[in-house]
Amino acid sequence: MTTVQNNTASTTLLNSVNGTKNTAATIASSTQDRFMKLLVTQMKNQDPLNPMDNAQMTSQMAQLSTVSGIEKLNATVESLISNTQLSQSFQATNMIGRTVLVNGNKLDLQNKQSLYGINLATAADNVTVTVRNANGTAVNEIALGAQLSGQLPVMQWNGTTTSGPTAPDGQYTFEVKATLKGQTVTSSTQNYSQVQSISNGTDGVKLKLSDSSSISASDVKQIF
Repeated sequence: MTTVQNNTASTTLLNSVNGTKNTAATIASSTQDRFMKLLVTQMKNQDPLNPMDNAQMTSQMAQLSTVSGIEKLNATVESLISNTQLSQSFQATNMIGRTVLVNGNKLDLQNKQSLYGINLATAADNVTVTVRNANGTAVNEIALGAQLSGQLPVMQWNGTTTSGPTAPDGQYTFEVKATLKGQTVTSSTQNYSQVQSISNGTDGVKLKLSDSSSISASDVKQIF
């Protein structure tokens, strides 16, 4: 005799495994139930000689509707934010392994090659870049001459120094001094780094870079 078994999981079992979700509808329903219980209790215990008027009851019903609407709206907004962050995370994974240009002043010299970026608020007739080693000592000054405003083309430092010998591979920093007719021109420094991983937290999508820093996707100036 063959025994037929029911392999369908019960609702109780599924809830115990997955856990029950406190959805917006559940919250709204619970709020309405509590309100109706309070309203019925209030009506049962009201003074027969001074009963609750229609205006007071209508006002309480309107307050309930407002609270329920706000709860549903909050739940909807939270869901939209979560879905948007998830979509941004999937899109950001395409950046893993790519080189990006971000605000910073780091120079990673490898095989006598390093790249950096400069952005000028206005045109300048004299732009100078100072490269410093890990101790903060200046190892080279690069004269770029006159430059137009905006993002300058990709800049390169090949490890040359003012003292002669080529600088060893490693981490360096750089700073920019730009002037126009002797007056300082506002400038910003930018460095190149490789995206190693993506994370998604309460503060949005973050990119983990090869220089151990973590930035928002919106902080990326250029992608290569």
